Amino acid sequence: MIERFVDQLVTLSDPARAQDMRRYHKADRFYLGLSNPQINDLTQSWRSELDAPARVALADALWKTDVYEARLAAAKLLTQARIRPDDGPAWDLIASWTPDFDSWAIADHAAMAGQKRLVADPSRLDQVEKWVASDHMWTRRAALVSTLPWTKQNHPKPEDLIIRDRVLDWAATLVPDRNWFIQKAIGWWLRDLSKHDPDRTRAFIADHGPQMKPFAVKEAMRLLNNR
Repeated sequence: MIERFVDQLVTLSDPARAQDMRRYHKADRFYLGLSNPQINDLTQSWRSELDAPARVALADALWKTDVYEARLAAAKLLTQARIRPDDGPAWDLIASWTPDFDSWAIADHAAMAGQKRLVADPSRLDQVEKWVASDHMWTRRAALVSTLPWTKQNHPKPEDLIIRDRVLDWAATLVPDRNWFIQKAIGWWLRDLSKHDPDRTRAFIADHGPQMKPFAVKEAMRLLNNR
C-alpha cells in the first residue's frame, strides 16, 4: 500500500533543496527536498480517497520510513478536526510518536495533529500531563505545543479556563528547564495567550519571569508591550 504514496513524494524530490534541508534541520535522516505546500497538496488528496482507518494505517507506515517529508505527511494526514467514526486510533498513533521527535519541524507538525485530537477529547490531557516530566526534551515541549488551542478562545467556557490554568501550571513546572526549545515553547504559549487573556499572561510573568530566560520573557510580552 505505502509504495504508491511514497512514489508520489519521490517524484517531487529536489536533491539540491534536500541537501540544504539536511544542513538546516541537523537531524540524520533522508530528505527529499519537498516544500510544505507540495506535502499539503498530496496529503489533502490522500485524505479524500482514504477512510479513517486507512489514513491511520498510511500515517503509521509513512512515519516508520523515517524520511523527513514522509513523517510530515504522516502528521498532516491526521491533522483534521473530525475523524469519524472513532478518532482513538489516530490519537494513540500520534501519542506513540513522541519518543521519536528529534527536530522542531517534525515535532511541531505532529503536535498540531495532536491539538485536534485533544480538542475533540480533552480527557486525553491526563496523558499529556505525563509528558511534562519526560526525560525526552521534545516530549516535554509537545505538552505545550499540543495544547496551544487553549490559548486562543476569546470567550472560553469555565472548563476551558480550568484547562488554561492547568497548562499554565505545566509551564511553570518547566520554567527551570533551561533548554532553548522549552523556553521558546513557554514564551510561545504565553504570547498566544496574551492576545486573548493578557491578565493571566502578566500574572505568569510576574510570578515566573525572573526565572525564565530573557528571550522567552520578551517573546511572551511582545504583543502586550504594544498595549
